[in-house]
Formats: sequence, C-alpha cells, structure tokens
Amino acid sequence: MTDSSTSASPADSGSSSLGSESWDERLNAALAALQGLADEADGQPDALLVLLRRLEDLHRTIQDGPFRSSLPADRGELFDLLQSMEKSGGWPYIPRLQLRTFMDLLQSGESGAALAA
Repeated sequence: MTDSSTSASPADSGSSSLGSESWDERLNAALAALQGLADEADGQPDALLVLLRRLEDLHRTIQDGPFRSSLPADRGELFDLLQSMEKSGGWPYIPRLQLRTFMDLLQSGESGAALAA
C-alpha cells in the first residue's frame, strides 16, 4: 500500500466540494480493508488473482469514467495536471518517461495527430 501522504487527495487537486479529511479517512479505511483481504488471502494465488482482477476492473472504471470526465478542457490546465502527475510519480500504468514525452508534445504545440499516436 502507498502512504496517503504521498498521494493526491481531492483537496490537493483543488476540489473544494469534498472535505479532504473525511475523504482521506474513507479512502484509507477502504485501502486498509483491501489490504486486509490481501493479507487473508496470502498463500492463495487464486484468491489474490481475483482481488487483483477486481482492482484492475475498478481502476478502469474510474479511469474511463469519472477521471476522464474530470480532465480539464483547457490545454494549460491539462498541462499543469500532467506536470503535477509527473512530479508525483505519474499516472498508473503510464511510465514516467511516456508521461514526460506527452507533456513535451503538449508544450511544443505539435499537431493533434502526434498526440493521438
């Protein structure tokens, strides 16, 4: 598990509609529960595989739904978000080097076709 002090909370990203302490507490409780399930399944690769698959499904659901719809439409704000992500360890499943390349393309103003590749 990652330490919540190193990950962004809604308050870190400027979301004022969520109370960050309450959100952080709920997130930490959910993560602790998932860690508990993983600990219970230690030595049971089939159960751990189910857990990993369900976590991956949740990741995709969040990424393709609320996260994608929350991305800024303004190019400058998107660049700021990507820069913040790069500094804090990147986007899950996007290695830091690829994120840096994407940011460089945004900053250089290359055509949209280059960004779609």
